[in-house]
Amino acid sequence: MRFALDESHEDFASSIDALLTKSDMPAVIRAWNTGDTTAGLAVWQRLADTGVNGLLVAEEHDGLGADAVDLVVALEQLGRHAVPGPVVETVAVAPALLSAVAPEKLAALAGGSLATVAFAPHVPYAVDTDVAALVLHVADGTVSVGTAGPARESVDRSRRLSEVSPSETLGTTDTAAAFDIGVLASAAQLQGLGRTLLETTVEYAQQRKQFGRAIGSFQAIKHHLAEVAVGLEMARPLLHGAALAMRDGLPTASRDVSAAKVACGDAAYRAARTALQVHGAIGYTQEYDLSLWITKVRALVTAWGTPDAHRARIVDALEKAEVAS
Repeated sequence: MRFALDESHEDFASSIDALLTKSDMPAVIRAWNTGDTTAGLAVWQRLADTGVNGLLVAEEHDGLGADAVDLVVALEQLGRHAVPGPVVETVAVAPALLSAVAPEKLAALAGGSLATVAFAPHVPYAVDTDVAALVLHVADGTVSVGTAGPARESVDRSRRLSEVSPSETLGTTDTAAAFDIGVLASAAQLQGLGRTLLETTVEYAQQRKQFGRAIGSFQAIKHHLAEVAVGLEMARPLLHGAALAMRDGLPTASRDVSAAKVACGDAAYRAARTALQVHGAIGYTQEYDLSLWITKVRALVTAWGTPDAHRARIVDALEKAEVAS
């Protein structure tokens, strides 16, 4: 397998990064947290105009017809900038589900409509149903349009969670691949979040001084930051390998996306903990931008399957492979 991204992937990532850098994402996220989604929806429309929303939508439905590798490239950038809203659901899961049961709804997604999904048993709540034009409910292979209940708070204030009940059945299909693409997308988000936390913390450590020296010059700080960097770099090949397995339809795809989710989740969580340790008390305050990234990591670590659930999937797959051999 070749894990290096090619020039087209790098250019695509750079274009998304530039778009989001110009969008003042901390201000967008804070407004979203209070229920003012105007600026956030404008960002989503600009992302749709660049093709992000339609990545996995076939060309005949106005999408790009891209693959899992392109998805990882895009979702890592959306994670780096902590884009609010139903990211995984809109860009990854809804296109996978609708392609099988309601392809006539795909063009709206590619055009900028948002979608959210409750996916039993691992995703009991749908995210941000108030801004989603389409709410889906998935259980036992049946895909339905859903009706959302009252919203409840998440540790990440930009995520509002709602229980969903099915109201109109769209069809029955094998939903395993749609779940796996959601797992892969959330892993990519976590990888991006971890990278931003590391970069922000390194910059802070170079500027913050104690005893007349930048704290980044202290050996203990260097060791902590190096461990974060190693964790993120070790997770990246698993993420890219899982994307290739999904793209090529390999029988190991489910195991590989679970491995990527565990590795990226652990690496991002370590990045969040280290960021808090290095920043000190200021890192806990809502007024400081760091908190927007830390709380999103905490929420996404258990989204689309908990670490324990994914470790169990990995063990089960390895045991079955051993028996088969």
